[in-house]
Amino acid sequence: MLRKYINKKPEVPEESYAAPSNIYEPVYEEEAYTIQEPEPFDEPPIMDTTKNLLCSDVEIEGSLKFSEELYFDGKIQGEISSGGNLTVGENASISGEINTRSVTIYGRVEGNVTVAERCELKANSELVGDLKAARLMIEEGASFVGKSEVSSMSMAPSSSSVSAKSIIREETSSSSSKSSK
Repeated sequence: MLRKYINKKPEVPEESYAAPSNIYEPVYEEEAYTIQEPEPFDEPPIMDTTKNLLCSDVEIEGSLKFSEELYFDGKIQGEISSGGNLTVGENASISGEINTRSVTIYGRVEGNVTVAERCELKANSELVGDLKAARLMIEEGASFVGKSEVSSMSMAPSSSSVSAKSIIREETSSSSSKSSK
């Protein structure tokens, strides 16, 4: 009796039931699939410089060297040297020498800075140390304590060395001599 049930097909009207010719062969419905070719990959333009970033959670003891451009926002105790551009971020704290092509300081630097081209001290930045640069830009609110030598690197260093204190003294002495005349 059990055999008759197993072999028996379900009773469905033949119009609504269409059994496949081979029950082991899958039935596929035709759907329109289009394969899209990927768009050609646009290669990024070749950059002349490489920008590097070291965030505020980085702490380094020792020397740091890079070749093109570096944004540093961490802490370092040691020397930074490069033929490239250095940006010292707002959260950065550097204790040591800096010797680069150019530097822009937003944070705190305690040590001597020597740059071949341009040094920028942005508002709220601090530089405690001597500075040698071809060009110097100090924004209002920046703090600089030390001697500065602003000249092209080809000039003799002893003839162009000027300290910030001597400039203030010269200005006050020349203004007091004018008022006494």
